[in-house]
Amino acid sequence: HPKGYLSLEAHTDSDGDADHNLKLSEARAHAVKDYLINKGIDASRIVYKGYGETTPIAENTTPENKQLNRRTEIKILDN
Repeated sequence: HPKGYLSLEAHTDSDGDADHNLKLSEARAHAVKDYLINKGIDASRIVYKGYGETTPIAENTTPENKQLNRRTEIKILDN
């Protein structure tokens, strides 16, 4: 990958089927990729992956925590 590329990592809460959540997170990451390309970021600088419900940052026990787990993280990587 070129220097300064973007890694998009999308996540979901644990509601629903794990397979569905994985597909949902992939679609979420792809939507962010499309948005960034539309804003002028070169597509070759963007990689993306959906993780579904596998990497929560909070317990999926309250609506507020579930909202925290529904996210896309953008990392800027040097190599």
